[in-house]
Amino acid sequence: MKRIIVFLLINVITGFVIGNSPEPVLAQSSAFFRDLRHEMVTRYIEGEGIKNPRVLSSMKQVPRHEFVSSKLKNLAYQDLALPIGYKQTISPPYVVAYMTEIIDPQPEDKVLEIGTGSGFQAAVLSGLVKDVYTIEIVEGLGKKAAVRLKRLKYDNVHTRIGDGYLGWPEEAPFDKIIVTCSPEKVPQPLIDQLKEGGMLLIPLGERYQQVFHLFQKEQGQLKHKRLIPTLFVPMTGRSEDKREVKPNPLQPQIINGSFELDANRDKKVDNWHYQRRVNWINVGAPDGTSYLQFENETPGNLSQILQGMAIDGSKVHALDISLQVSYLNTAQGVENFQQPGFIIHFYDKIRRNIGQAYIGPWVGSREWHLQSKKISIPPQTREAVIQLGLNGGIGVLNVDQLKIEKIE
Repeated sequence: MKRIIVFLLINVITGFVIGNSPEPVLAQSSAFFRDLRHEMVTRYIEGEGIKNPRVLSSMKQVPRHEFVSSKLKNLAYQDLALPIGYKQTISPPYVVAYMTEIIDPQPEDKVLEIGTGSGFQAAVLSGLVKDVYTIEIVEGLGKKAAVRLKRLKYDNVHTRIGDGYLGWPEEAPFDKIIVTCSPEKVPQPLIDQLKEGGMLLIPLGERYQQVFHLFQKEQGQLKHKRLIPTLFVPMTGRSEDKREVKPNPLQPQIINGSFELDANRDKKVDNWHYQRRVNWINVGAPDGTSYLQFENETPGNLSQILQGMAIDGSKVHALDISLQVSYLNTAQGVENFQQPGFIIHFYDKIRRNIGQAYIGPWVGSREWHLQSKKISIPPQTREAVIQLGLNGGIGVLNVDQLKIEKIE
């Protein structure tokens, strides 16, 4: 069981690309980073709907720049997944805050975390609960996290290297369990080690189609609640090999491209993750009964959706992409790249970004119409992420009937 955490790589979210990022911030005061943390919480966490005051306080206190490499400290307080070595990433701050709020941490809780990664999630939990037990299967990553957590004096965080799906039986039962890697179903040892009345948060589903699920143990059984879509991608190991449903990189496809499905009735469209400033509209759709409406008044704010897919660029050389679009008073955001449109990001076998392709920009005002484009696929491509929306721009954008077809 290994994992790479949410959203694959950096420029999918905000346009930052590691290779083109500014020079690193090497020597800044604690006050400088504190101010960046507070801005991060205001903009990306509280501004996106996280309300628990204890969670917000913890996110303001934990020095995220200490959990990334020195060359990435200048990006530490952006809402980004950043590489931490061993082909792994640190989760974006919003995701950490969301997961933390969902399990409702209490001062006397004993929490088990599966997937230590950098140790950032454990550090956030440290000030909210009595004890955190965290397990990492990647030995080098686990050792670095243990040293880091000890150096930063998170003394109630206990680390272990091993298969997290086996849990930590000698320290069970746990009040809360939080999982940052994505199996197809809940591992039985974690069910067994959850205290009666306790909660377990875990992303479940196919490799590119996971959903957060919250379970609560009642009379030995798990009561279930389906939450928002997400993208936690196991990379290698037994849990990945045992998947019953695996993506077909020779048949790339969009799931729920007409935006008709909302299984848990939360007014968020299924199969799409990292949804920001988007409304699910159920009247007047050009295809079916529903479409998506992106709306943003503040230049630079995110208004978008994402979906990942497998694609083998050595065999699939081009895609035919089409969708219905209308827009009203749309314009560029703060930066040139913050333009309303469709973007497909390409990644190679080690999830390194190797290029993008675009449809748009959709600027100004226009009624519903069909947009289509044939896009070439770089031969090294093994994965892709679709980004659709205002992307930091402003105005109102409507989209429907997105289709992606392989060109033989």
